[in-house]
Amino acid sequence: MTPEEYERWMIRDCARCGRRASKSAEWSDGPICRTCYDRAMRIRGRCPCCDTDRLLPGRHTDGTPICRDCAGIARDFFCDRCGFEGLLLGGRLCEHCTLADTLARLLDDGTGRIASNFLPLVKILLDMGRPKSRLIWLRNPNVVRLLRGLATGSIPLTHDGLHQETPWRTVTHLRDLLMDSGVLPRVDRQLLLYQRWLTERLATIEDPGHHQLLRHFATWHQMRRLRAKAEKAPLGRSQTNHTKQEVTQAGAFLGWLADRGRAIGQCQQADIDAWHTESLATRRPSQSFLRWCMKTGRMPRLTLPPAVITQDSEPLHQHRRLAILRRVLNDDSLPLRARVAAALVLLYAQPVSRIVRLTIDDVTDDETTVTVRLGEPPSPLPEPVADLMRAYVRSRPQMPCASSRSSQWLFPGRQPGQPMNPVSLQVRLRRIGVPPQRGRTSAIRQLVLQAPAPVIAKALGYHDKTTTRLVTEAGGTWSRYAPAAPSFRRTQ
Repeated sequence: MTPEEYERWMIRDCARCGRRASKSAEWSDGPICRTCYDRAMRIRGRCPCCDTDRLLPGRHTDGTPICRDCAGIARDFFCDRCGFEGLLLGGRLCEHCTLADTLARLLDDGTGRIASNFLPLVKILLDMGRPKSRLIWLRNPNVVRLLRGLATGSIPLTHDGLHQETPWRTVTHLRDLLMDSGVLPRVDRQLLLYQRWLTERLATIEDPGHHQLLRHFATWHQMRRLRAKAEKAPLGRSQTNHTKQEVTQAGAFLGWLADRGRAIGQCQQADIDAWHTESLATRRPSQSFLRWCMKTGRMPRLTLPPAVITQDSEPLHQHRRLAILRRVLNDDSLPLRARVAAALVLLYAQPVSRIVRLTIDDVTDDETTVTVRLGEPPSPLPEPVADLMRAYVRSRPQMPCASSRSSQWLFPGRQPGQPMNPVSLQVRLRRIGVPPQRGRTSAIRQLVLQAPAPVIAKALGYHDKTTTRLVTEAGGTWSRYAPAAPSFRRTQ
C-alpha cells in the first residue's frame, strides 16, 4: 500500500475525539482512532439500554456508554480461549491470556513447560491488575534475557546470581517480584540496593589504600549496622542515603588529606578543624568514618566538632492546623489516600516516613472502634477519621498504584512488595494544602501539653527524650497535666 493509498483509505476524522488519525475501527457512530478504541475497551458496567453488566464500547445518542449489541457494533470482543469480553490482541486472545502465553514462552525450562520454581511468579503476575503494563514490561530485551536465563539455569536463581546482572534497575524490579512471590527468600530491598551502589562506588576509587580502607569501613561498620536495623524493621530510603553520604564524604576526606601530604595515620587536629571549617554541614557525615578510624587505631584520637542542633521548622498555628484538618476530613473531593495520611500527620504527629511503613495488620476494626498501631497501646481513631480509614481500607485492593494485590502495606507502592515512596506521599499532601513537617511539629507540640511526655512518646512511637524536649520548648510543666488520660477531641 502506497502512502497515498493509506492516506485515502485509513486516515479519518475520529467520530469521538475529532482528531484526524489512522482509524482502528468503523463502528456505528463512525471511524474510531486507536486512542478512543483503547479507551472504549476499558469501559465496563451495566448497559443502560439492556441492563446487562458487560463491556460498554458503544455510544448512545446522548454519549452514554452502551454495549456492542445495543450500539449495533457487528464485531464481537470475546476472547476465543476464556470468553472474557475486552480488548483482544493477536489470535483474538484477551490481554490476560496473551500474558499467560508470553510468560509460558519466556519461562520454558526446555521441556515445553514453565519451570516449577517460577509458578508462584507467574501466578502473581497474572493476578496483578492492568495486564497491558506487564506485557509492555515483558517486551524489554533485558527482561527477556533475565527470565530466560533464570528459567534455563544459565543465571543462578539466587540473590548473588542476580547481583552480577545488569542493568540494575531492571534486575531490582525483577528481584522484588521474585521476593514478593516467594521464589527468592526475602532480603531487605534497600540493603541490596546499597550493596550494589557500594560496589560501583568503590570501583571509582583509584588509590589502593583508600579503596581498602573504605571497603573495611563499609563492610565491618556500615553493613553490620544496616543488617542489625533490617532485622528489626525494613530499612527506609533515608537510612541508606545517609550511609551513602558517609562513604562519599569519607572518600572525599581521604583525598583531601592526601592533597595535604598526609595519610590517615598522620592526621592532626589542625587537619580535622580545617576540614570541618570549610563546610561543617556538608562534611558532618564523614565523622562516622573518623570515629571508626579512631576506635580501630587507624588514626590518632582527635576532637571532632560538636553537633549543632537545628530548630524544627516553624510549626503551624493551632487554629490553622485545626482548620486544615477540618477541611481534609470534610472535603470528599480530595483523594481518600491523601486524606487518611493527612489525618495521621495533623492529629497524631506521624512523619510520612513512618506512615508509609504501616501495614494492614496495624489497623484494627471491631465494628465499634478503629485503632491504628503507632506505638503502644494502639491509638483509637475518632470519628470521622475512623470512617475515613474504613473507607480507605475497603478501597485499597482496587488502587491502581498497588503493584501486587497481596501487598500488606497500608500505603502500597508501585514496586512489588514495597510501600509507597515517602517523597511521593509528601508531594500528595502538599498538593491538597497540608505541609507535612510543619503540621507534624504543631501536632506533637500540642499533644505533649495535654499528656505526660513519656505517655505520648510510647503511644505515638516517639523517643521519650524528644517529647520531653518539646515540653520544655513549649513551656509546659508536669503540673499542667490533668489526672485523667488524654482524649482526642472530634473535629467538627
